[in-house]
Amino acid sequence: MKLKKNIVCLVAALGVSVVATPVMAYEAGDILVRARIINVDPQDDSSGISINGANTGIEASVDSDTMPELDFTYMLERHWGLELILAYTEHDVSTSLGGLGKVASTKVLPPTLTLQYHFSPDSNIRPYLGAGVNYTHFFDSKVKGGLDAPGADIDIDDSWGLAAQAGVDIDVNEDWFVNFDVKYIDISADAHIKNGASIKVDIDVSPIVWGIGIGRRF
Repeated sequence: MKLKKNIVCLVAALGVSVVATPVMAYEAGDILVRARIINVDPQDDSSGISINGANTGIEASVDSDTMPELDFTYMLERHWGLELILAYTEHDVSTSLGGLGKVASTKVLPPTLTLQYHFSPDSNIRPYLGAGVNYTHFFDSKVKGGLDAPGADIDIDDSWGLAAQAGVDIDVNEDWFVNFDVKYIDISADAHIKNGASIKVDIDVSPIVWGIGIGRRF
């Protein structure tokens, strides 16, 4: 994946210069604001598509998307922080059923709150781990392709799930830093399509979210 290769190259370049960078020490009450580019890579696994109650045994899949993201971390104390991420992505749903290909599209709003532990708050390289909860809202969903008959409609149930993350902040100066972050988010998409027939599929999306960005302490 191109984003992953760029992350590796940037880490190597930063490693040469980071020794001379002034140290930013986290303190209780600090607010960290990060702007990232994220790639949402679904590790999808779906039930068989059901048509009028009959299971076809054929699965559906969800494509990936790359979008900007904004997140905020409030440092409860030097090692512990709470992070809230704000972003949305757009995804197509596809299937091999009847050679239909793309059958739906949706936008996804997945606010995620994690409790982070920062291992080295006094260092200019500060790795962290986090765990928390995700709520995902699907909106502006549309039926596409061969299923898009007059009056066709799709509904995707909102999802609650757990989230885990790992990342690192690397100082650029006393206020700014580069951030690398990866998350696993438990998201399921239970979709119901009505187009004269009743079509149902449950997809365990569970994406890995790769992120790279820049942040500032306030």
